[in-house]
Amino acid sequence: MGGNTYGRFFRITTWGESHGKALGVVIDGCPPGIILSEEEINKELNLRKPKSDELSTSRKEDDRCEILSGVFEGKTLGTPISIIIYNKDVDSSSYEKIKGVFRPGHADYTYFKKYGLYDHRGGGRASGRETVARVAAGAVARKVLEKEIKGFELFSFTKDIGGMGISSIDQNSLKREDIIKDRLWCPDKRFSGQMAQLILNAKSQGESVGGIVEIVVKNVPVGLGEPVFDKLEADLGKGLLSIGAVKGVEFGGGFNLSNLFGSESNDQMNKKGFVTNRAGGIVGGISNGENIVIRVAVKPIPSISNEQKTIDIKGNECIIKIGGRHDPCAIPRINPVCEAMVAITILDHLLMQKSIG
Repeated sequence: MGGNTYGRFFRITTWGESHGKALGVVIDGCPPGIILSEEEINKELNLRKPKSDELSTSRKEDDRCEILSGVFEGKTLGTPISIIIYNKDVDSSSYEKIKGVFRPGHADYTYFKKYGLYDHRGGGRASGRETVARVAAGAVARKVLEKEIKGFELFSFTKDIGGMGISSIDQNSLKREDIIKDRLWCPDKRFSGQMAQLILNAKSQGESVGGIVEIVVKNVPVGLGEPVFDKLEADLGKGLLSIGAVKGVEFGGGFNLSNLFGSESNDQMNKKGFVTNRAGGIVGGISNGENIVIRVAVKPIPSISNEQKTIDIKGNECIIKIGGRHDPCAIPRINPVCEAMVAITILDHLLMQKSIG
C-alpha cells in the first residue's frame, strides 16, 4: 500500500490503524537545532482529541505522544524524528456485528475492491483516527516555521456548520488562542451556540452534519511555490484533500470569483502593495506576501445510526445500522488537522526555496 508519505524536503510518513496498537509518524528533513518537546506536541494533540461533551465521540484516547528518535537534549538532531501515539481505548465489538458489510460513505468497499481485504475495525487506515499522526507532524512543522519566519501565524476557525455560517469576519482581529477557547472554534459567539444545537439536533435524529473550515496563514514570505505542477496552492490542495472528510478546497475568493469581471477579481496594487486579497495570498502558484486564505468543505461523518441500504462482500443487498462511538460532526476536531497539513506544506516549500537561494 503506497501513498503514506507526503512532502519532498520535509517528508512525513504516517502509519497505524484506528484499532491497532498505536499510530505514529516518521519525519525526515526537519532542520537541526529546533527546540522540541513531547509536551509541545501534546498541546496540539489535545486540540484534536475528543472533548467531554455530546459534540464528540465517547472514545476517550489520551493521545499522549512519545518521541522515539531525532531529538537529543531537547533539540532536533536533523535525523529522522519518530513519534508514536498508543491507542488506549479500543473497542472493536460493535464492528464485529457488521463485519463483511460495507458502510455507506466509508472506504470499506473501495479498499476491499483494491486490496481484496479491508480492516473492518473502524476503517483501519481510512479512519479519521489516522490524523492524530498528522497533527503530531504538524506540531513539529509549526515549531520550525515559527523559528524561520518572523511573525508567522497559522490558525483556523469554523465558518459554517450544516449551512449555518458566519457571513464575514475581520481576519486581522483573530488570534488562535482566542478561537480555540470556543467549543466549536467559532469566533462569532452569536453563532457558536446555534451551531452546537444544530449538531445535537442532528445527532438526536441519528444523523451527522458537515461544515466549512477557514484557514489563515500570516506573514508567509513572497516566493514560495514551484510552478507549474508544484504550485503552492496545488500542494496545499493535495494536502488538505488527503484528509478523509475534506471534499472541497478554495483559495481567497474561491468559487465566487467566477461570478466577477476581471477588474473585480484582480488584486490591484499601489506603493504599499496589494489593495485587496481575492487571490488568497497566492498568484501564479507563488505566495505574494498577503495572508494565505483557504476554505475546506467538510462532509458529514458517514457513521450514523439511521438504517441505510448497502451490500456485503458477496454482493448481497442488506440494511445496515452502525453502532459504536462516532462524532456527530468532524468540526472542530478536524480544524487542527487542516492546520497541520498547511504547516507541513508551507515548511516543505520554504525548505525548497532555501535550496535555490
